[in-house]
Amino acid sequence: MAEAPVSSELKSMVSGGKAAPAQTGVNKILAASTAVLSAVVVCLSIAVARTSDNKAIEKDIIVSVTDLPTRTGPAGNNICVDTNPGLANIQCIIDAIGGEEGAVNASRFFLGTAEQSGANVTEGYQGDLEVTSVPITDPYWEAGLCPVNVHWHLGSEHLSVGEYDEAGVGPTDAHSADDGHADDAHRNLAGAARPGYQCHHYDDTKPKFTKEYDWKYCENMHVGETYEVHWPHSNMGACGTPNQYQSPFYDGVFCRFATDFGGALTNAKIGVQAQVFSIVNDEAYYYPDLIHGMVVDGEMGDDIAKYTGSTTGTSRDNEVCSQYTGVTWQVDRKCHMISASSFDKLCADMKSQRDDMSEDFYPHGSRELVDDSLAANNHQNRKLRGN
Repeated sequence: MAEAPVSSELKSMVSGGKAAPAQTGVNKILAASTAVLSAVVVCLSIAVARTSDNKAIEKDIIVSVTDLPTRTGPAGNNICVDTNPGLANIQCIIDAIGGEEGAVNASRFFLGTAEQSGANVTEGYQGDLEVTSVPITDPYWEAGLCPVNVHWHLGSEHLSVGEYDEAGVGPTDAHSADDGHADDAHRNLAGAARPGYQCHHYDDTKPKFTKEYDWKYCENMHVGETYEVHWPHSNMGACGTPNQYQSPFYDGVFCRFATDFGGALTNAKIGVQAQVFSIVNDEAYYYPDLIHGMVVDGEMGDDIAKYTGSTTGTSRDNEVCSQYTGVTWQVDRKCHMISASSFDKLCADMKSQRDDMSEDFYPHGSRELVDDSLAANNHQNRKLRGN
């Protein structure tokens, strides 16, 4: 690097390469100034170079993230396809002879237990149905289960007073009239998009609740709406393999049921995580990893109701019940705000799975709240150990 220019007046102070005694201080100042200027130039050069490099790196990252969601892993044999045992819905209550009040007959259900979901999960609630089932109270990963699917429902299927309930508010329910997926017979869980309960966060005076997001991967999603996300878990899934995530979720839950478990449920464990969100167009609420399970961060995933129930969806109500029963539910009692981009990132992650998960890119309908007579009396109110 060239030396900084020095004025003729300063040069005249130097005699024979040595400074005059009276001028030694001036020369020291000059040398120091030259060194400082050189250092500044070097630092500026490095900063410019780094800025240029960072822009190039940033450009590469943006391109790669944009490309990833359209790509899946290597093609291979999906061992989970069509492993769903196909248990049909059943009448919830059999009318007794002689005009007596009907009753739930658990022995009629394939799994010998009849409790249903989604239920009231307000702290202190207990259903009226006496059951012997015991919910998994530890985090699922500690119990050997892995997530095998993720999907969500329009509004909440569960009820938590003061969080998501009849007093909840949101945009008009015009979105629920026709979601473009009304014919959903291929999946018992869904049915038409019947709206469930709403959260209490919505405020139409604030843009984060009303300004629509430019969705890239999710379908028929709207800012301001309430959605209940479900993460089915199982110890019969293809955990840790490219076949772990499946749609419909039953294929993921029962993937190794007939092979490694010999068609018996003696050692089987099935659970669902549920968390309710109000969608906002605000990146301050961005969470990048929704595919692996419930968000556990501060109040998120902290206050959990745990009970046994069933699979849900609008093909079931308080007259027609699911036979997929005895399933542990771990439900976050609080409603949380989350960015629309978090969901879009989730749909991008789902798109990159080996199995086609496109039938879960949009919200499914919500089952009506389960009657007390069909809700289990085993609700646990302790916080999750390890969360």
